[in-house]
Formats: sequence, structure tokens, C-alpha cells
Amino acid sequence: MIAPSGTANAEIARIFREVADQLELTRANQFRIRAYRNAARTVEESGRSIASLALSAPKELEELPGVGADLARKIVQIVRTGSLPMLTTLERRAPKGATELLRVPGIGPRKARVLAQRLHVRSLGGLKRAARTGRVHKLRGFGAKTEKRILEELAAPAVTERRWLRARAAQYGDPLAAYMRDAPGTTRAELAGSFRRCRETVGDLDLLVASEDGPAVVQHFLAYPQVRRVTAHGTTRAAIQLTGGLNVDLRVLPPESYGAALHYFTGSKAHSIAIRTLGRAAGLKISEYGVYRGTKRIAGREEREVFEAVGLPWIPPELREARGEIDAARAGTLPKLVELRHIHGDLQVHTTDSDGRNTLEEMAEAAQELGYEYIAVTDHTPTVRIAGGLDRSGFRRQMRRIDSLNARLHGFTILKGAEVDVHADGTLDLNDATLAKFDIVLVSLHSSLALPPARQTQRIIRALRNPHVHLFAHPSARLINKRQPARFDLDEVCRVAASEGVLLEINAQPERLDLDDIGSRRAVELGASLTIDTDAHSVEELRFMRWGVDQARRGWVNRRDVVNTQPLDKLLARLRAR
Repeated sequence: MIAPSGTANAEIARIFREVADQLELTRANQFRIRAYRNAARTVEESGRSIASLALSAPKELEELPGVGADLARKIVQIVRTGSLPMLTTLERRAPKGATELLRVPGIGPRKARVLAQRLHVRSLGGLKRAARTGRVHKLRGFGAKTEKRILEELAAPAVTERRWLRARAAQYGDPLAAYMRDAPGTTRAELAGSFRRCRETVGDLDLLVASEDGPAVVQHFLAYPQVRRVTAHGTTRAAIQLTGGLNVDLRVLPPESYGAALHYFTGSKAHSIAIRTLGRAAGLKISEYGVYRGTKRIAGREEREVFEAVGLPWIPPELREARGEIDAARAGTLPKLVELRHIHGDLQVHTTDSDGRNTLEEMAEAAQELGYEYIAVTDHTPTVRIAGGLDRSGFRRQMRRIDSLNARLHGFTILKGAEVDVHADGTLDLNDATLAKFDIVLVSLHSSLALPPARQTQRIIRALRNPHVHLFAHPSARLINKRQPARFDLDEVCRVAASEGVLLEINAQPERLDLDDIGSRRAVELGASLTIDTDAHSVEELRFMRWGVDQARRGWVNRRDVVNTQPLDKLLARLRAR
């Protein structure tokens, strides 16, 4: 049976990533493992529907970076059947229990294999018992610090409760919402919950549909081609699990209740309780069905009516976390949040000169197509060997190419930059004479992330005080669900950044989103300025700007707080002032 072309890119990528994990568990060839990981990234980042391509023009799959004939055939197989038998075979060969251990951040396939084979750990509970009784640190390559970190990770809800990167969940949720807008009698369909509040991870999806014909909408929902399992259904509600394992709850509301339901199911819980409390003080009852005075519904068709009923302006969903947004709304001091349309350029972009997957020319062309005025090409420096960092002569050659390309461009400028590694003592990976030649210098942490907080703070501050440094990129170096952030005194770093005129980055990579929302808000409060950058390693990743803007909005960030909302002349003036 041929599955429809609605198979999400994320689903194909998930299967390829799991194949790579299983290959690593069985000690397969590293080049083969890398091939699946690279293909997964290519598929997930693609702006095209890979499933549609697989059905309509399968030979074109072979032209995708890192795919080729063999993986193209496997993509077609996944799209046509919904699975890949190879993955099932590999799972049978893997050490028993090792696959579950991969859910723990910091435990990769090699460590999972050792734990399963040497300690006979078969579950997360078994791992916790082994760590608590001191058996883990006795294994070669682990140690007491690793054992302690494992216990800390196992205590985090993200391990026991699967959390999806919001960007990954969107690849499942956005097509489903579009599909539901075609349901009989449907006037509106939107994703609510933490997804709508733009939280960086989501546990599941809440889908709200406005319709007078609940049973027809539910049947349409259950007929969605990517349903793996139906867990509940009635006349106005249903719950499913999609093929990738993401759970979705559907609620069908009459149009006159839709706005109230959208507010209710967007949350957060604390925000909703506060609004209902204001309603009770005004003699109103507010529920998912509307705003009532006694038994009469007086509002609820539109979400703004809920806020108006309690004397407030509409509050953007990203702010609804009970962090002062209601008081700000009452006082008329809600921020005018930054929007994607405000962005003039991207100040962290990588090319094939280091670890990027597209050339300098290709990245510039793609940025122009997005309507940008500028980008900064910021390839890595030598210490980051895995990224093929450039040395001084490599950067000089790149600068000459940038000058040549800029001479041919009209209305668009490539800034000469570098992402410079910060050594453990706070010194930088290039000397001052070389740094002085760049238009923009980013510094970032890639190693020694477990330094004690005081030493980490000193390291960062030393780097920020270098007069050639313009921007501190992905400050905590975290990878969501994979790596804990470096610990340092954020307030002190923000104060130094503000006094030195160094920009702090909100990195838009879905696995980073760093600074996070709380850190972004604190940075602005302490006088620091921000940039929102994609850290793009391919033309497709330039579109990640959406996720960075969403994170900034959660952090109460205004357009004026973000330097790359400025046109080129003002940006250059800011950089030169540094």
C-alpha cells in the first residue's frame, strides 16, 4: 500500500537517526553511521516534502546532499510502507536494553553498549540502581563525575517524559493542522498548548477545531494517514499517536466558543487560573466554552474577548507563563515583541570552508532570497578540529573571496567574520592581529563545559573583554535533551557584555535556542543587546530564524533590543564602535 505524501520529513529523519544509533550500538563502520546521520539532517532540514519527491520523482532524491542511490531507495521504502525493515533487524542485534539508555543525555551508543553488556542494565530504572550503588563509576571510561551526572539526568522529567523539540513537532503538527482545516464544516483549526506558547520542547500537541459537526471532524481526524494508534475518540474529542510517536489530542468546539477554548487550552495553567480569578472578581465565569455572566454566554468567539472581559488587552501566547504579563497588560507596559519580518540579516553562518554544507556563494544567494540585507560568514577556528576550523591563512583566502563576491553583489553585503573558540583560560583561538581584520568576531564555548561556575564565569568575562570581540554566541553551549548547559553567573556575564558593548546571541538552532527565554529577558533587563542568528550550516538552516524569533518573544524581547533588526549602516556603526 502506498502511503500519501504527507509523511513528515521529520519522520524519515527519525528513522535514519535510529538506524545510525543502532549501527553504532553494533560497532558498524563509522562512515556508514555518518552517512545515515548526514542524510537524516539533510531530509529534516529540507524545505521540500521529501515524501512527495519520493513518490513523484524518486531519482531526484539521489541529488540531495549526502543521500545517493542506496539511501534514496530506503526513503522510498519508508514513504511507501511507513517503516524500514532494516531498522527492526538492527534493533534485534543490539545489546538488550541499550536502546532505552540512549534517552539519557550524555549516554551515546558506545556508553549504552558498555552499560548493557558489562552491567546488564536493561532499563532506566536499572541504570539508576547501578549508579546509586556505585557500579557505574567502576567501568573504564565512566568515572565518579559521569556517574553523578547520570543520576542528575535521570532525575530530570525530560528523560522519563519524552519531550519533543518544538521545531521537530512542527513537522508533524503543521501538516496535520492544515489537513484538519479541510474537514467538513470546519472554519478554524489551530495548535494550542505549549506549542502555541513557543516553548522549546513539547510533550504532545493540542489541536482545536471550530465546527458544528463534531462527529464528522473526528472521523476526518482519525482518517489522517499518519495515525499509528487511536487511543480515544468520541463525538467532539479524540486522541491519536502519530507514526513518529507524537501524541495529539483533538477537541471540536462550536465557533461561538472557539476563542475561549483557544485561550483555555493554550495555557499556561498558572496564566489561565489568574485570568479566571480576575473573571470571578468581576462576577464572571470563564471556561473553555465561553465567558458567562450567570447562565448567559457574553463572549468567547474570539480570544481577545476573554481578555476584554477582564479589562485587559490581548496578551501574546508566548508571554502567558504567569511571569508578570497580567500586571504588565494592566499597566499598559507589555513589550512590542520582535517579529520575523523585522530581521535584516543573519550574523552567524557557516560554509564549506569549515563544517558547512553549502558554499559561500550558495549561502549568500539563499540569504538574498529571504530578503536579507546582509549575512556574516563566521566559520570556525583551528581548535574546533571536528568542524575543520580555518587557520589565519585560510581566513585570509576566504576574505579575498568575500571581497570579490561583494564587488559583484547589489543591495546585499557579506560581512567577514569568524566563530572563535574560547580556550579554558579565556584566551582566544586567534591572535589580536588576526581578529582585527574581521568585520565581526563571535566567541563561543565548545569544550571545558564542566568547569566550576566561578572559573567558567572568569573564562567568559576574559574573552568578552578582548576589544576585538563583538558577539558571544550560544552562551551556555547547551544541546536540548542532549547536553546540559555550562554553568556560570549569567547576571555578571550580562553586565560585562553590556558595559563592553558585546552582543549576546539567541541561537535559533532548534537544539540550542540559547540564550533561553529567561536568559534573554534577564540580558535585556541588565542592559545587554541581543542578536538572533541561525548558526546555519546549510541554506535550509537559514529558515531556522523562525525558532530564534519565537524564543526571543518568550523572553519579552523588543525589536529595539535585537541588533540585526537594524539596516546595514546602523549595524556597521555599532560593530565599529566596539
